[in-house]
Amino acid sequence: MPAIGFLNPTSPDTYAFTAIAFRTGLKEAGYVNGENCRIVYRWGRGAYDRLPVLAAELVNEKVAVIAATGDVASARAAQAATGTIPIVFTIGADPVRFGLVASMARPGGNTTGISLLSAILSAKRIQILKELAPRIDRIGLLMNPDNYTAEAEQRDAEVAAASLASTTLAIPVRTAQDIDKAFGRFAQEGMQGFVVATDPFLINRRMQIVELAAQSRMAGIYPVRQFVDSGGLVSYGPSLSWMYRQAGRYVGQILRGARPAEMPVLQPTEFELAINVKAAESLDIGVPPAMAVLAELVAE
Repeated sequence: MPAIGFLNPTSPDTYAFTAIAFRTGLKEAGYVNGENCRIVYRWGRGAYDRLPVLAAELVNEKVAVIAATGDVASARAAQAATGTIPIVFTIGADPVRFGLVASMARPGGNTTGISLLSAILSAKRIQILKELAPRIDRIGLLMNPDNYTAEAEQRDAEVAAASLASTTLAIPVRTAQDIDKAFGRFAQEGMQGFVVATDPFLINRRMQIVELAAQSRMAGIYPVRQFVDSGGLVSYGPSLSWMYRQAGRYVGQILRGARPAEMPVLQPTEFELAINVKAAESLDIGVPPAMAVLAELVAE
């Protein structure tokens, strides 16, 4: 029974939906945990610096494949731990830019995976937030500086905001306490809306962020729809569940003999726009008809 390593920097308590999607994809490839394979989970619980140790533990477990999920930090930790065990990553960034693969079409080496390229969507999120709430001209940015894509994502957001005559204030957050302080700073500086970066830690803290947004009466736009399902205003981006499902499929294919070097890095072809109607009403925001047609309207 082959062992599969599952490495993630967040917590199984709040990221369980990704593990479920991963197992679904694995089953579609012919493998069921506990029947003909065994998944060995390693969760960082918000501590990115633990990932190298956790990756080394998976190598010592003699896993057949490592699913290095949760962005670039996991992928790099896995690559540092082994040059021979196949690795399937799930990241939001360009894997070529960060040296994870030689090319998208032919990755080479022992690594392939799925990239959402979500970091380049920060400018689009600024645009959507302004369309939904035109009065907003001061926008806060929640960024995790431990994420390799944070700098590029912040830069794109700042440029987009400036082009729409809006100013931004970027706040670095690494802990739950940092998030509380960030919203306090947003209030002091008169921020009217905010953008949450594409980052596993921030997605993991979605309930806290959504609650603080409601208390502060700030319009927020988020990278994935799980925020909207939790009561957040609007999200735009690819599906995390789709990404983890594809990762499960890729792991199954590798167990059947496929070589990562020849498996192209997958990218999404569809993006989700979701709007929480109750959150919009609480902020006295009317959803433009043209946007309502394109969006999935969440009533909870």
